[in-house]
Amino acid sequence: MARSTARKRALNTLYEADEKGQDILSLLAERIAEPGAQTPLPDYAIDIVRGVAEHRRDIDRTLNDHSTGWKVWRMPVVDRNILRIAVWEILFNDEVPNKVAIDEALSLAKTLCDDDSPAFIHGLLSAVCNDIERPVDDGPSQPAQTDGSDDADQSGEQPSEQDGQSEQTGETSAAATGESE
Repeated sequence: MARSTARKRALNTLYEADEKGQDILSLLAERIAEPGAQTPLPDYAIDIVRGVAEHRRDIDRTLNDHSTGWKVWRMPVVDRNILRIAVWEILFNDEVPNKVAIDEALSLAKTLCDDDSPAFIHGLLSAVCNDIERPVDDGPSQPAQTDGSDDADQSGEQPSEQDGQSEQTGETSAAATGESE
């Protein structure tokens, strides 16, 4: 199965978990055990969902650091999960070039989101790529370097009973305004 299809299936799972307020990995386990009317999840979709779940705080912190005016929890559910998939691919999946991760995110956004979302997603992902060691068009990515001195949660997630996260305030470091370039 093509990776584009796997991304769409991963997005469906992440979206469902987000909307239900359900733990991502528990929903993934359900989908693997009982795929329902759909075909079983492709291996790459499972990798994406597990990767996003494992690195969600780092991914959300990265998105919050590069987004102007929109914390992750305020973004539309589909947009934020498209962004999470792309940032996971950019920072944690060496097999996917940054340009491919961005192009795939834009393809999903053009199909599933409102008219303003693709420009916002492109700007935000470009800012993320510009902040890491290599440019958007280069090969496999490296995770963003952190000094590990801040163990506090800075994911910017909306507070929830499920995980006790709280919204963080502060200034953002880069401009991802959603304006077309």
